[in-house]
Amino acid sequence: MDTNLLKEVGLTEIEIKVYLMLLKEGSSLAGEIVRKTGLHRRSIYDSIERLIEKGLVSYIKTNNRKYFEAVDPSRLLEILKEKEDNLKSIIPELEDFKKIPKEKKETLFFRGKQALKSVFDDQLKEGKEILIFGDTINVNEILKYYFFKFDKERVRKKISIRMIFDESAKNNKELRKIPLCKMKFIKNGSKSNMSTYIYSNNIAIVVWSENPHAILIKEKSVSDGFKSYFEFIWRI
Repeated sequence: MDTNLLKEVGLTEIEIKVYLMLLKEGSSLAGEIVRKTGLHRRSIYDSIERLIEKGLVSYIKTNNRKYFEAVDPSRLLEILKEKEDNLKSIIPELEDFKKIPKEKKETLFFRGKQALKSVFDDQLKEGKEILIFGDTINVNEILKYYFFKFDKERVRKKISIRMIFDESAKNNKELRKIPLCKMKFIKNGSKSNMSTYIYSNNIAIVVWSENPHAILIKEKSVSDGFKSYFEFIWRI
């Protein structure tokens, strides 16, 4: 017999030996079980108690002595059914754990014009307001034709943007053409080819060069820190 199947029901090796012995031999005293199984007396008593709790062994008292008997093996199927019913009762709770959103933290690197489009596609996918620090850079020269489609899709999704630039960009007429956009200018602002984009729980830092590259940080705590700083500057 493959006793491993009995282990799957939840029986220990000693419990299996005791149960099988009682099935074969019938009603037995504890001393007889010890002698016929060759197991330690303490282990036998502990196993019998557990088998009684599981409903696999019963006993009768005759002349103040306990005679133990194995219950019909069909009880094993009942034990399996009980386990199945218990599992079914907690499945909804386990499913709820699965539904709890877990923050995904990762840092992604992009290099090249085509790869960089993925950063801005992600902004459209998130669909939240975009906050931008940076200098006035003619991004259309670097990613030709892309931002026309980007702005069109952004307007369709009603994604607004706010920008903070150095005051030297005040007279840039192209900036005024950007739809759904508010902007402010500060003294001694950024004067580099690097821009920072804050959206949803993400930060994208883009270096605009002939071969542009970017770092995309997906982490709420970092995003919240950048947002707080942006709002502080915006109020000024």
